[in-house]
Amino acid sequence: MNSKPESFKNTFCVFTEVDLFQIHSKKWDYTSKSGSSYYYTAEGMFRMSNHWGRLANSKWRLLAAEPPTASKIKLGYAPWSEFYPDNTNEDLYYLEADFNANTVNYQHRSNPKYNKKAVLRTSFKTSKRIKQIRNLLELNSWSKHFEYDDVQTLRQNIVNDLIYTNKTLEEIKSAYL
Repeated sequence: MNSKPESFKNTFCVFTEVDLFQIHSKKWDYTSKSGSSYYYTAEGMFRMSNHWGRLANSKWRLLAAEPPTASKIKLGYAPWSEFYPDNTNEDLYYLEADFNANTVNYQHRSNPKYNKKAVLRTSFKTSKRIKQIRNLLELNSWSKHFEYDDVQTLRQNIVNDLIYTNKTLEEIKSAYL
């Protein structure tokens, strides 16, 4: 079991939101200056916080419960095996789009679900692609230059090209003109 908060620096992890009863009457192992609390078990870590995402030198995301909880303070759990190393210069991340939810997220190459088809990129390049994809998913103004009856199919094709190739957005769009 790992119990030193410093050992989690430079890691990527996706926590799953869980019910507060899972840590009921437990004493926190550590509370950060920002107010996040941590409880360690032999299998993994619980984190209670009102902020998720980029944390100092780490990227920790929370996969929200369904249905979503109303509280801003969320309890997340992650097994130790799902903490992956992070740095700025290696191609560690790939993208996944959910066209039903109109969302895009990044995942770590060490994720056992990675099928090795999506292009791996650095954190910086991944962030740039995420912004491009979110604009494509959320806006329609970009599509006025295209002569497509089915904008949703065009959108999916362009997003998939952004995920599965190293072509620039301009190169991809020009191929569909």
